Amino acid sequence: MTASRPAAAGIPPGHFPGPPVAAGHVAPCPRRIRARDDDGWALDTIRALYVWEHPYYPQYAVPRADLAERLAARGHAAPDLPDHVVVPLHDDLAWFEESEPVHGHPRSPYVRVDAVRSDRTVTVRLPGSSDLLARSTAPVAVFETGLPPRWYLDPVDVDLTRLTPTDTVTRCPYKGVTTAWWGSGDLADVAWSYGSPTPALAAIAGLVAFDDTRVDVEVD
Repeated sequence: MTASRPAAAGIPPGHFPGPPVAAGHVAPCPRRIRARDDDGWALDTIRALYVWEHPYYPQYAVPRADLAERLAARGHAAPDLPDHVVVPLHDDLAWFEESEPVHGHPRSPYVRVDAVRSDRTVTVRLPGSSDLLARSTAPVAVFETGLPPRWYLDPVDVDLTRLTPTDTVTRCPYKGVTTAWWGSGDLADVAWSYGSPTPALAAIAGLVAFDDTRVDVEVD
């Protein structure tokens, strides 16, 4: 199964910055945006706009004249922009900002993502249980605007015998494409890893993060 979903799906508000803009916001995109499939380039434009259909991340709204017909058919009209089409980043196309790949959705110009080494103690348990899945005193914290911190742990601090690999793959424009997902017991997809993250997030390469909406993650 391949899952493509907003990184913020299901995340309640908490003690972290909220989304930086409201739904309906439009901003210029100064980057060259391209998309390519097996038939060649389907999009090449320097006239794209960012459009926020919800507050967590933008989509590209591109001039209809810059789109190959096969890609225009996948988009939808951009509100209040009659000459533009909103085109989601379909997984069967290779998307680029300038010459850098883009995964999942466009990078927001208002979002910052930092990977920060920490000496806080992070413990992970199954919900309502004392069963320990992981414990680390040297995590890497990922702080992403609009989302709660995520804690990435060295695999040696994770009880991998309690985890079962799944076929899920998710994509993040800031971190890249996951190379592993795991479930535990009756819970599917509770942990993930990026084997080859983007250069900016190199500090999380090979580390394991847990979904704190599905398991209990405690930070000392």
